[in-house]
Amino acid sequence: MNADVGSINCFTGPAFRRSDYDALFNSALNQLRDERRYRNFVDLERLAGQFPHAIWHSPVGPRQVVIWCSNDYLGMAQHPDVVGAMVEAASQMGTGAGGTRNIAGTNHSLLELERELASLHGKEAALVFTSGYVSNQTGIATIAKLLPDCLLLSDALNHNSMIEGVRHSGAERHIWRHNDVRHLEQLLRATAPDRPKLILCESLYSMDGDVAPLHQICDLAERYGALTYVDEVHAVGMYGAHGGGIAERDGVMDRIDIIEGTLAKAFGCLGGYVAANANLIDAVRSYAPGFIFTTALPPPICAAATAAIRHLRTSQRERDRHQDRAARLKSVLHTAGLPVMPSETHIVPVHVGDPEKCKMVSNLLLWKHGIYIQPINYPTVPRGHERLRITPSPHHSHELMDHLAEALIDVWDQLKLPRLDRTVSVTKPRDSRIHVDSVA
Repeated sequence: MNADVGSINCFTGPAFRRSDYDALFNSALNQLRDERRYRNFVDLERLAGQFPHAIWHSPVGPRQVVIWCSNDYLGMAQHPDVVGAMVEAASQMGTGAGGTRNIAGTNHSLLELERELASLHGKEAALVFTSGYVSNQTGIATIAKLLPDCLLLSDALNHNSMIEGVRHSGAERHIWRHNDVRHLEQLLRATAPDRPKLILCESLYSMDGDVAPLHQICDLAERYGALTYVDEVHAVGMYGAHGGGIAERDGVMDRIDIIEGTLAKAFGCLGGYVAANANLIDAVRSYAPGFIFTTALPPPICAAATAAIRHLRTSQRERDRHQDRAARLKSVLHTAGLPVMPSETHIVPVHVGDPEKCKMVSNLLLWKHGIYIQPINYPTVPRGHERLRITPSPHHSHELMDHLAEALIDVWDQLKLPRLDRTVSVTKPRDSRIHVDSVA
């Protein structure tokens, strides 16, 4: 037996050492540093009731800062109804879910949340996941696998979670040019009429702030026999008469087959979901590994999310104030001659165009002016289109906006970044992110 083992162990060189592994990790990190893409996390302590103010635990001690890049778009994470629902649920049911949904994790709060989400989107059923990323990744992959020989047609700027769902499906996919319905129709027309097809897009693209032509996409889906899957994560809660998203605002919610959303942005909590007809949701529930094999959301999270949804279904005040704040900030920054990229929604992108300078802008804003805005670099946007992504909330006052504009002007001048003539606007890149197929 020893001879047999010895014959297998025929290595000629020294064994790989722990230091060799560490050197490989260090090399990967150094590559990010060389490309100015390495991220340092800022230690922030949000203050309930005081958003967008927070405490930055800086290397020299605590400092107050103003957050300008949060996806808690409406400040619902600090709303008394939402906080109260979470505290009450934790007191009554504890903090944990108890396991996966299939074993011990299905609780009344979770079922109540799913009913609320289905009603919000006018669908028969909804299914909650642990995050919006997981709902896209496992939802798309599972749906495609359940449709024999399914063809996936994915917008070029779809989020990484959707791209990963497409990849994990193993299905054939075609990438259509961003918001280009003519190109989408060309791809549909070239596909066999009896073949299952799934069109994938976002309703609101979070880096540029542009909106999908949902009416035209639905027209094509109906004409060519395709299902539609629309990611509404940056729109739910903020658009539509009841916060149902761009699809509700544009009157196409009933024409979209599958709506995906998040509880972590406008609703101020955690989790993701898909809403559709009962059979489709039941099939995903029964087959999706990202649902079956993970612990369920805890009851306090579910109760808080339900409270946020119910409040925003009946209150228009937050949405109106949010749009007012976004419009004013765009005007203030444009008047200051800053390179604000065109956006028809609440996203306010400011072009920098260089990863190192983008990071320097972010650092100066934080250290010198007490303003927290993270840089957006490759691969989230293409190289050369680095930017600040500013997200005003209903809680950002006139004074905070004026302070931001003054701080940006100071930093722009200090770094000798170009300012614009007040009559000129910045043109955004046609494709501001890169789909997996173009880099694979």
